[in-house]
Amino acid sequence: MMDCKQALTEAKGNLEEAIVVLRKKGVSVAAKKATRATSEGSVAHYIHAGGKIGVLVELNCESDFVARTEDFKELVHDIAMHIAASDPKFVRKEDVTPEAFEREKDIYRAQAIASGKPANIAEKMVAGKMEKFYEEVCLIEQPFIKDQTISISQLIAAKIGKLGENISVRRFARFKVGDVTATVAFTSPRADEGGDEPAAPAAK
Repeated sequence: MMDCKQALTEAKGNLEEAIVVLRKKGVSVAAKKATRATSEGSVAHYIHAGGKIGVLVELNCESDFVARTEDFKELVHDIAMHIAASDPKFVRKEDVTPEAFEREKDIYRAQAIASGKPANIAEKMVAGKMEKFYEEVCLIEQPFIKDQTISISQLIAAKIGKLGENISVRRFARFKVGDVTATVAFTSPRADEGGDEPAAPAAK
């Protein structure tokens, strides 16, 4: 309540500007808590399209208390639903495999060269398209399916600001009837969190 009151005061009573202030505050709080270990959490599922698409996702936080809150449960459900709808292939930019990174970069570079652009302009075009690529395939970078004005990372940051604990997506799996392979993605725990999963290849 106090945060909302302060945001309204800062925005001089403008509700839309106050929401922006609160979002920025959430991102700031999230950045401060980003290095804190997340060893608790919850696994949630979401079934879509009459049982044709299914998702399992693990969302981590710092305490079992927060994992049991309605806000956390709502967040993990929303993320599972988003994965069902948007079909991301990786959790974060850092989890994109070198093979996938180089394949896309080569395609964009060839397209830029074929269009007759000078080398320096072509490289800038490739860099811009790679950012778009990340937005398409990385869960954290994708626009939230229920509110396209924010990304999944901003959605999580807002909850971090509200709940006061670091929150992170550990892994997810997406299955679709008829697909021969499932999308399975994970982000390895940082060294300060422990764990024995192999580190995901980082994009170069």
